[in-house]
Amino acid sequence: MLLHRYGTPSHRLERVMTKVAASLGVEAIFLYTPTALVVSIKDAEGETTVVRRVDSGEVHVDKLFRADDVLSKLEAKEITIDLATKQLQSIDDSPPPYPFPVRSIACAISCGAIAVLLHGSRADFVAASMIGFCIAGIERAQTQFGQERNLVQPVAGFVAAIVSLAIAHFVMPIDDRLVTLAGLIVLIPGLSLTVALTELAVGHLSAGGARLAGALVSLLTLFLGVAIAWRFAQSWQNVPLQPDDPHWLWQWGALIIAPIAFAIVFQARVAQWPVIILVSLLGIFVSRSVNPFYGVEVATFAAAFAVGCGSNLYARMRDRPALIALTPAMIILVPGSIGYRSLSAMLDHQTIEGVEFGFNTLLIAVCLVGGLLTSNAVVPPKHIL
Repeated sequence: MLLHRYGTPSHRLERVMTKVAASLGVEAIFLYTPTALVVSIKDAEGETTVVRRVDSGEVHVDKLFRADDVLSKLEAKEITIDLATKQLQSIDDSPPPYPFPVRSIACAISCGAIAVLLHGSRADFVAASMIGFCIAGIERAQTQFGQERNLVQPVAGFVAAIVSLAIAHFVMPIDDRLVTLAGLIVLIPGLSLTVALTELAVGHLSAGGARLAGALVSLLTLFLGVAIAWRFAQSWQNVPLQPDDPHWLWQWGALIIAPIAFAIVFQARVAQWPVIILVSLLGIFVSRSVNPFYGVEVATFAAAFAVGCGSNLYARMRDRPALIALTPAMIILVPGSIGYRSLSAMLDHQTIEGVEFGFNTLLIAVCLVGGLLTSNAVVPPKHIL
C-alpha cells in the first residue's frame, strides 16, 4: 500500500506486486483501483482473498525510491519478509526530506515559474508566487486539522481567485486569470488525467475509469471555488492587460527553476535533482523545437516520448525507478491548464471556445500517453516502477 499511497499507477503497481510474489514462490493475483486493493493468494489449503480500502496520496519521489530499494532486496532474497515489512513501515513513517517552509517556497516558485512560462509579466510572477505560498499554507492547515482532502480544492480555488482579483484591483495591474491558473497549478489534476488515460490504454479499465472520474471531479471542485470568487468580487474584475512577453532571460530562468521547484514539491532529494532537471529540460526543449513546425499535438507526443526515453534510460543505467525522473518532468507537460481554461470559457458563456479547450485537453493527454507508451517500447525500463 505504500507504493499506492505515494503515486504508483495501477499497471505498474500490479506488476511489481506480481513480480515480488513470484520471486517468493507465492501464487497471487492483484487488482488495484485508486480506492481499493484486492489480493488473492493461493496455497495448499485453497485460495484466500483480502480486500483493503486504501487512499492514494501525493507523489513522494524519495519514498518510492527507498521502497523500490527494499523490494529489490526482497526479490533478491537478501532480506526476509519480516525485515522488509519493518523497513517499509519505517519509510512510511519517516519525515519528509524538506521542512514545510522549504516546500512552501518551492511551491511558490513553481507557481511563479509557470506564470512566466504562460507569458505572464514580472508582476504576474510575483502575484502567482504569493498565491502558491498561500496554497501551500492551505494544504498544511488541512493536514494539521485533519480536514477532508476534498475541501482543499474549492477553498484553494476561492483563495487563489479572490487574491489575484484583489491584487489586480487594489495593488498592481496583473492578468488575474493567468495568475489564478498559475497559482493553482500544483492542484490542477493534469497528471492524474494523464495517468488515468495511460491505465485505460493498457487495459486497466477499473483503475483508469475511477482515476479519470476523480481527476474530473477534482478539477470541477477546484473551479467551483474560482467561480464563486469571480461572482463574489465581480466588481473587481477588469479587462486583463496584454503585457509584452517577458524577456527571454526570464523564460530560460523559469525553465531551469521550474524542474527544481517541482522536484522539491514532489519530495525528491538533492541527489535526484540532476536527472530530474535534465529530463525536464529535454522534454521542454523537444516540445518547443517541434511545435512551430508540426503543431502542439506532435510536439506533445515528441516531448512525452523524449521524457519517457530519458527516464527509462536513467532507470536502466542506474537500476532505479523511472518514476523518479518521469513524474516531475511530466507535470510541466500535462494539459491541466487547458482543462481549467475550458471551464473558464464555459462560465463566460463562450461555449464553442470551452468545448474546443476541452477537446484539446483530451487530445494533448492522449498524445502524452502515446508518447510514453512508445518510449516504453523503444527503451524498455529495467525496473517496473
